[in-house]
Amino acid sequence: MKRFIGFVKKEFYHIFRDKRTMFILFGMPIAQIMLFGFAITNEINNVNIAILDKSKDNETQKIINKISASSYFKINEKITNEDQIESVFMKGKVKAVLVFEKDFIKNLQTLKQAKVQVITDATDPNVANTISNYVNAILQNYTQEINKNNKPSHQIQTQTQLYYNPELKSVFTFVPGVMTIILMLVSAMMTSISITREKELGTMEVLLVSPIKPFQVIIGKVFPYIFLSIINATIILLLGFFVFKMPIEGNLFLLAFESILFITTALSLGILISTVSNSQQTAMMLSLMGLMLPVIILSGFIFPVSSMPLHLQIISNIIPAKWFIIIIKAILLKGATLNMIWKETIILIGMTLFFIGLSVKKYKIRLE
Repeated sequence: MKRFIGFVKKEFYHIFRDKRTMFILFGMPIAQIMLFGFAITNEINNVNIAILDKSKDNETQKIINKISASSYFKINEKITNEDQIESVFMKGKVKAVLVFEKDFIKNLQTLKQAKVQVITDATDPNVANTISNYVNAILQNYTQEINKNNKPSHQIQTQTQLYYNPELKSVFTFVPGVMTIILMLVSAMMTSISITREKELGTMEVLLVSPIKPFQVIIGKVFPYIFLSIINATIILLLGFFVFKMPIEGNLFLLAFESILFITTALSLGILISTVSNSQQTAMMLSLMGLMLPVIILSGFIFPVSSMPLHLQIISNIIPAKWFIIIIKAILLKGATLNMIWKETIILIGMTLFFIGLSVKKYKIRLE
């Protein structure tokens, strides 16, 4: 019995002294429950909207103030005519535009009803539906307040209009999201595992001291995955277009350029992961746990980033997938041009250069 107790103590000692094992046992559950608890929600918060007030009377201002006072919406812009609606959506910040009809107060007093048009960016169908429901709820609450002493009662009717995805097809969201996940996994995970395998087998040092230059070794390792990732992206887009009727409104050359840029970003991230991994198992764990969960949860693929707590919104900015999803949706559904997505493009280029620079520095340290 003493031998058995001693053996159990030894196992506990080995577990507690291994930092990686302790991180998996206690760190990952805590990180996941915090991440899932804060990020996974069907509610919306602080969604940017624009206002087109044709009436500009006291009644519409009261409604605007009530909407602004809620935690659901944040008035990002006030526009003056309907021609600005498309350009506002193209910027990507505003998810809905509320249009108050002309003579709103006059219609409400004389006809006992007035209309508010809710125009939503339906590239994310769930968010578009939720926005419409929340606006309806706020307007109903407002009409209940003004009808306390009014008979017959006043009514505010809402008319919903959907941009870019009028049929609210969820596949229009999932095709760009799945494409992002696959490109990230194929490019980053497979690259990190491939390079780490050479290190684990001891052949990386042989390759680095061979007549081939070090950067040529790395490029040679990642080039096949660039080719395979491009094939994957092409297959996904073809299936989305022909099978699921996914529109491709934008320029194909711009789409190809942005896809290759994201693939390059993911590859550079895979190279960076390989610099800190000594085994294929470690590289796979870092790739899956460090990339898969953030890509799905914090990229805006399934859950809107604007509804997350501020600290998670800040963290989401360092995830390349977030910016690529914005780009790919804008090109496919909105027909965006480069001057509309140049900020996101520059961010991806900056991330790529940062990951490559950090990887080069790490490999130099290892060579020394």
